[in-house]
Amino acid sequence: MGRALLVLAVLGVLLAGVGSVAAWRWYETPQNNLAGAATLIEPGDSYATVLSRWQQAGLISQPQLWRLAGRLSGLAPRIQAGEYRLSAVGSPRSVLEQLSRGEGTLSYQIQFLEGWSLRDIRAALADAPHLRQTLDDVESADLLTLIGKNAHSAPSAEGWFFPDTYSYQRGARDVDILSRAYQRMSEELAEIWRERSSGLPLATPYDALILASIVEKETGQSADRDTISQVFLRRLEIGMKLQTDPTVIYGVGEAFTGDLTRKHLRTDTPYNSYTRFGLPPTPIAAPGRESLRAAVAPAATDYLFFVARGDGSTEFSRTLEEHNAAVRRFQLRR
Repeated sequence: MGRALLVLAVLGVLLAGVGSVAAWRWYETPQNNLAGAATLIEPGDSYATVLSRWQQAGLISQPQLWRLAGRLSGLAPRIQAGEYRLSAVGSPRSVLEQLSRGEGTLSYQIQFLEGWSLRDIRAALADAPHLRQTLDDVESADLLTLIGKNAHSAPSAEGWFFPDTYSYQRGARDVDILSRAYQRMSEELAEIWRERSSGLPLATPYDALILASIVEKETGQSADRDTISQVFLRRLEIGMKLQTDPTVIYGVGEAFTGDLTRKHLRTDTPYNSYTRFGLPPTPIAAPGRESLRAAVAPAATDYLFFVARGDGSTEFSRTLEEHNAAVRRFQLRR
């Protein structure tokens, strides 16, 4: 209270004898266009620099009163850098208090979608507004090391960045977003692994992450996830190849043009699940929470095959004969 009275007393003198009532009104009244305005305070900006910028933009008048109010209130040295939406009140007092507390900073958002590859995620980071780009010359293989994570010696950063919407402030680094997304995925994966069903043919949480990424890419409707997971887990149990197109497409890489051919299916790569047994060496995308849970909590069914119906849903079969009939019906339209 003593500080506020001192501010009012001195301001009253400066207001040419009008008195403390007028000083109070100025200190508590919205000033021109300042109420609700956006403003950027760069690291190292002085209070005088901020006032000069506001005056040039026509946001304030009487900068000498602002300077004195900031000094006498003790708030001027405490203003914090950031991009702000200023108080809707917009009075000198409310604005000074807001900036000294660092409140009301503007934020931006970036969204990583379920099923995105690391290439998709890096492209989104590169296009994000006001995000400081530090990864342009960093190889994808080095990303986990860069953010200080070894991911249990995972051979790739693929799949490790949880799909979600992340908020950030102007000037944040792209690598910081990745670090937060990695932490989310680590936490989600650890939780679902603790809750896994017994007897799964998955040796490690990383195996679950790989399988979840395949389930994510194969699922057209959410209700099918746990049954698709069951099919792949059963194939792993009996030593059958997974034979899933998304892994083949991932192995083709940037050369894939959208048309999966017989040549692609026959060409061996570490990710070709038609030519190799077991899980691929890494995830093929970033799975969401539902796919992670489906990978470790499959449906209680005994299907061995599935085919897309063409409407987003999936037809499941127990025998090859049933599966071939489903392929003729839904894929070949016979």
